[in-house]
Amino acid sequence: MHFLSPVYLWLLLGVVALVAIYAVMQIRRTKYVARFSNLELLGSVAPRRPGWRRHLVFALLMIALTVLSIGTAKPSAAVKVPRDRATVMLAIDVSLSMEATDVLPTRLKAAQAAAKQFADELPKRINLGLVDFARSGNVLVPPTLNRGSVKKAIGNLHLQSYTAIGEGIFASLGAIQNFARTTTAHGDKPPPARIVLLSDGSNTVGRSIASADTAAKDANVTVSTIAFGTPTGTVTTNGETLQVPANRAELHSIATDTGGSYHSAASEQELKSVYADIGSQIGYTTVHRDISHRWLVAGVLALFVAGAAGLLWSGRLV
Repeated sequence: MHFLSPVYLWLLLGVVALVAIYAVMQIRRTKYVARFSNLELLGSVAPRRPGWRRHLVFALLMIALTVLSIGTAKPSAAVKVPRDRATVMLAIDVSLSMEATDVLPTRLKAAQAAAKQFADELPKRINLGLVDFARSGNVLVPPTLNRGSVKKAIGNLHLQSYTAIGEGIFASLGAIQNFARTTTAHGDKPPPARIVLLSDGSNTVGRSIASADTAAKDANVTVSTIAFGTPTGTVTTNGETLQVPANRAELHSIATDTGGSYHSAASEQELKSVYADIGSQIGYTTVHRDISHRWLVAGVLALFVAGAAGLLWSGRLV
């Protein structure tokens, strides 16, 4: 729990002091009673006390003061709220290995279905763009609020040769920077941006992963990666069957180096779950909201209960 005005927590020392004073008074009262040799006589001359009930009334009063003291310190709760603005580039590997059928019906078709769901579930205020990469990285849709255009481009993805993961990152960064230049008012900070990159292979052409990671860090853009497919996936090219496992270590290093998150998926359902998790990270932010009113109401109710108990058992408030 966080407190917006923690200085008022010092009031709890007053509660502790009252408890200490009460304890001392009870000890002195016990010693005073012990001085009477005839306890029956003491019982006849002393007014009848409510016994253990008076301790309960005091306990209720201390609980009320404790809750009220905490309430004045303005406790706050963490709440997830949709981001007002952000930019996300979805980068999808379209290399020939995405034709593998270890994920039915094929890796590419499963990736397309999951990516469309991701576009639907991402908060509407977030701009979404699309990049594909094989021999090079290509911006198919610049960041936009138009989910229809993104989903249409996802459906039109087609397979190509090679896997240029680095170029996919550079193309995504270029789209993010161009969008920020044209939409950010003078003097304002550009909206937060992230690249979500899916691949089932390793970098085979184009600029290196290291240079792409450096460029992303310099642009303050995190890259979340998804290693897609099973380790036993294969494709047949020119009559030759080739193993096409994703390079998980390479994709993990990209996420680690840029401050993003790494995920792996071996089925369409797993991929949809990963996209949902990433969408939650990107689309929402955590803020602390004042909930002191809850504590203050609880404290006042505890005061009422303590007062009612005192009147019921001893005919007075204290």
